[in-house]
Amino acid sequence: MGIKNYLIEGVSGTGKTTVAEELQRRGYHVIHGDRELSYLGDPETGEPLDGLVHETVTDSARWGHEHHIWDVGKVESMIADQRNAISFFCGGSRNFTRFIDLFDGVFVLDVDLDTLNRRLVQRPEDEFGGKPGERELIARLHVTKEDIPACGVIIDATAPLDVVVDEILSKCGEADQGAC
Repeated sequence: MGIKNYLIEGVSGTGKTTVAEELQRRGYHVIHGDRELSYLGDPETGEPLDGLVHETVTDSARWGHEHHIWDVGKVESMIADQRNAISFFCGGSRNFTRFIDLFDGVFVLDVDLDTLNRRLVQRPEDEFGGKPGERELIARLHVTKEDIPACGVIIDATAPLDVVVDEILSKCGEADQGAC
């Protein structure tokens, strides 16, 4: 069977962290990309950017979102790690095109706009999506789908958590056709 690595993506508020935590609870190896791999950088070059630069940009939420990237070297290293039979990388990144082809499959969590708004309004202000401007940006990205992999297997994340995770796990074998 070999080592398998999967990416779980979706706009902010679709449940990536919750799904990651449930996968961990079930004993799967999970990488929380937004915690372990992300930084503010140039999506094309990977060059780190000064986090204070966005303070001078009119739309800081958009700037921060557009420069939220993952460390490609770390992604490659973690994918090359042979210690876990299956690993799930959960989170969003603006430079996913630089490493998405390394995954055995990609899942995109999706919810309707009402569910998304209901989830985001419950977030604290210090978490992305907790401020009105951030929620507006996320709602626009939800509609346009511009920042998520077009090739991913869509997962209805409005279902109960157990159902969402069971569906992902059942599709892991089917998703082994390469990523994007």
